[in-house]
Amino acid sequence: MSYESDILRDWYLLFHFGTGEEILEGVAFDHANLPERCLEFPVTTVEAAGIVGEIGRALDLGCAVGRSSFELSKVAREVVGIDFSASFVNVAAAVGKGENPAYQRYFEMHLSDELVAKLPEGSRPDRVTFEQGDAMGLREDLGSFDLVHAANLLCRLPEPKRFLDRLPDLVNPGGKLVMATPATWMDSYTPMANFPPGPTLDFLKDQLESTFEFQEVKELPFLIREHQRKLQLSTAQTSVWIRR
Repeated sequence: MSYESDILRDWYLLFHFGTGEEILEGVAFDHANLPERCLEFPVTTVEAAGIVGEIGRALDLGCAVGRSSFELSKVAREVVGIDFSASFVNVAAAVGKGENPAYQRYFEMHLSDELVAKLPEGSRPDRVTFEQGDAMGLREDLGSFDLVHAANLLCRLPEPKRFLDRLPDLVNPGGKLVMATPATWMDSYTPMANFPPGPTLDFLKDQLESTFEFQEVKELPFLIREHQRKLQLSTAQTSVWIRR
C-alpha cells in the first residue's frame, strides 16, 4: 500500500494518537493479556534513549505522523521530524498547529467512524518542525544532533547501508542513537542483495561499532489496528548507541 494513501495515514494516526480504548474498541478477542505498553510504541521508543534533563537537538527519522517527535519535544529544545511520505508529514504538522485533524477508525474496511488526533499532553509543538525527506539522501545542511531516533525505518529502506553511513555525521560525540526495527526484511522494499547477511543486530554492530558504542538492546512491542478483526502485533528490536 502506498505511504501516501488515506487509509495508511488513518491507521498510523490511530497507532500514534489513539487511546487504548479507541484502538481496542470493537475488538472481539480477549485483550487483557496484550504485551505491556504495546499501545504506546511511539512513546516507549523515545523513553528507550534514557534522556535525563534537557538536550539541544533531536532528529526523528521515519517520523510517520509525528507522535515520537512531539514526545521528543519534551526533552529537546529543537526537534526535526523527517518522513518519506508527504501525507504523513503534512498531517503531523497539522497536529502540531493544534488543528486536531480528523481520521477514520475502521470496524470493517467499508465501515468506519471519525476520530481526531490531538497533541499529547506536555508536548512543545513550538520546538518541532516536520519535512519530507529520504533517509538515504538527507539534505547536507541538516546539521548534527544530540539524539537521533529511527523507529521502524531500517527494514523499509532500499539501501539501508546508505542510511547507516550517514549516521556518524548526524550524531554529536557523546550523543545517542535509538534504532528500533522489527527486522521484517522484504524484497518489495529492500533488494535481497541489500539484506543483512545474518541477524540484523550483528549487521548494525558491523556497520556502526567503529563510530558508535553499543549500549543495550530490548524488544518493544507494538500493535497496529487495521480494523476490528485485523491487528498487527509485533516487536521491534530496539538498540541504543552512543557516538564515540
